Amino acid sequence: MKAIRIILVAAAAALTVSCSGFLNIRQEATMPSSGLDYSKTDNIFLPVSAAYASMRLSEGRAQCYVGVMEIASDDADKGSTEADGPTVGEFDTFTYGPSNNNIEAMWNFFYDISSAANYAIESMDLFKEAITSELGLLQVEQCRGEAKIIRAYAYFNLVRLFGTVPIIDRTMSSSELSSMSASPAEKVYEFIYKDLDDAIAVVPESFTDYKGRYNKYTAMALKAKVALYRKDWDEAARLTDLIIASGRYSLMNRFKDAFNVENEYGAESLMEVGSSDLGQTNGNVMPLCYYGFMQGPRGNKEPFQGWGYKVPSQALIDFFDARGDVVRKSVTLLVRGETTPEGDLVSESCTNPYYNGKVYVPCNTNTRSYNAYALDHNMRLIRYADVLLMFAEAMAQGASISPTSGYTALMALTEVRNRAGLAPVPATLDNIYDERRAELALEENRFFDLVRWGKAEEVLGPLGFKSGKNELFPIPGPQRELNPNLPATPGYTY
Repeated sequence: MKAIRIILVAAAAALTVSCSGFLNIRQEATMPSSGLDYSKTDNIFLPVSAAYASMRLSEGRAQCYVGVMEIASDDADKGSTEADGPTVGEFDTFTYGPSNNNIEAMWNFFYDISSAANYAIESMDLFKEAITSELGLLQVEQCRGEAKIIRAYAYFNLVRLFGTVPIIDRTMSSSELSSMSASPAEKVYEFIYKDLDDAIAVVPESFTDYKGRYNKYTAMALKAKVALYRKDWDEAARLTDLIIASGRYSLMNRFKDAFNVENEYGAESLMEVGSSDLGQTNGNVMPLCYYGFMQGPRGNKEPFQGWGYKVPSQALIDFFDARGDVVRKSVTLLVRGETTPEGDLVSESCTNPYYNGKVYVPCNTNTRSYNAYALDHNMRLIRYADVLLMFAEAMAQGASISPTSGYTALMALTEVRNRAGLAPVPATLDNIYDERRAELALEENRFFDLVRWGKAEEVLGPLGFKSGKNELFPIPGPQRELNPNLPATPGYTY
């Protein structure tokens, strides 16, 4: 079992107690009385640790997350059983509407993350008033920057999903929240840019205390990703070039290694959501993230089993086969009836023919007695391979920067392909698009990439996608009932 290296677990637990249940209530809550001693530097990271903890997916939310963020793409099908999670199946056919419970769960989830980040940011003001040491004040600003990275991540997902959303940048009362107007997407992107610029200015290049804390390069990579959606090619190229030039990150030797538990927070990782069972055999008080468990083989033998959601589609398999992409196919797919190199069988009795191999965790690492699969598996949000491909795309789109790394689009693309055992190809946009699909399959990028490339109708139209409607998910109907100022999303019936 991996060592306890999750982001300050004890601190997150301490804050949960001291904040009188703040992490268990919705964003509509007023500012809690935390009871923290703001004069102690040891307490500065506690609110930020709680913001990190808010990013972990609970069992129910994990089901909603994989549905909204990936199953709408051509790379994944719902999986599981026909009767289980029928509203998740609506993403396969684009038949969802404003009442879909998974969509509302994601609205709440990302606003809850923003709420925790807002609380952390506001807490830094209180620490700044009470602390006098120069080192302590530096730590305050660094922690403020970390919280802004987390908030930027939340709003990046909100704007990608819904387009027009309220910007809530402070703790508000229920009455204030219920009267908030939505901001147009461009204003939301400007807000995200500012948060990330603020973070880049103050967050260090690395931390020496806890693995996995979001650093300057995390903020740069996230901003580069946002820049692609704004077609800000120069900024995307500039930031990814700086990450490459830093020499701090590299591809793991084997594609498989990028997803192994023992390589979490490793050389390829710029942004993860941490999860750990802390070696415990049962209970739910640990910092568990159910992302991997939700995708485990359905109907398999314990402990190598899960709910079987977000399975690789036949379209993805055919794509791998057509390009001779053997390495990435073998890692991305767990195949019914086959045994993994580590000796774990995906039984013939499993419900679905394929499962997501990127969240595979060998049974010999498991210590839990039930519902155990992949609870030690971190969510990879941004990998170095993504950075290389973002750089290649921005340069191919005509970015005018002079790279300090010495890289070209072709060099970045070739580096990713080399690890997969594939020969170089020209750095055309179509080749880069295909490489993103192959490299990042089932990592919640494909649907959003298709939309921003303007290819969603072409690729997803046969599945039910309608241009002018399905580029965005509907703002949930129950949220519009709570706040009449929220607009109806075009194309949907409320």
